[in-house]
Amino acid sequence: MKKLSLIFAASLLVSPLAMADVVVIGHSAGPDSITENQVRDLYLNRSNQLPDGQKATPFEMTGGDPVRAQFHDKVTGRNDAQLKAFWSKQVFTGRGQPPAEVGSAAAMKAQVSSTPGSIGYIDEADVDSSVKVILTP
Repeated sequence: MKKLSLIFAASLLVSPLAMADVVVIGHSAGPDSITENQVRDLYLNRSNQLPDGQKATPFEMTGGDPVRAQFHDKVTGRNDAQLKAFWSKQVFTGRGQPPAEVGSAAAMKAQVSSTPGSIGYIDEADVDSSVKVILTP
């Protein structure tokens, strides 16, 4: 029984490591790279332009998604509750609207690949030729 408990505890420690890293993806006609600060500014309504001057359209995974949590932990430093409060204030004061949400990596790739100037984020394991990786935070 003790051995089984140790194996279970070890699996809990390893399972978060099994998830690949989150990457920021962009439209094929967009910039080849972007800084973490520039991504943070786009997702926190501080900027609306990509490094090459294009109008940026960020896309967001739905709340509760583990990739969303990983992205915001690494890039914006905010959790879902903090993001909800932030965007509520932005909307209430007329300063902006939150990024459009998508429900899966496939939907994120479809939106980013079909929207010039767009960026999003997905698990590195989901990257394919429809989008390009512009940042690995």
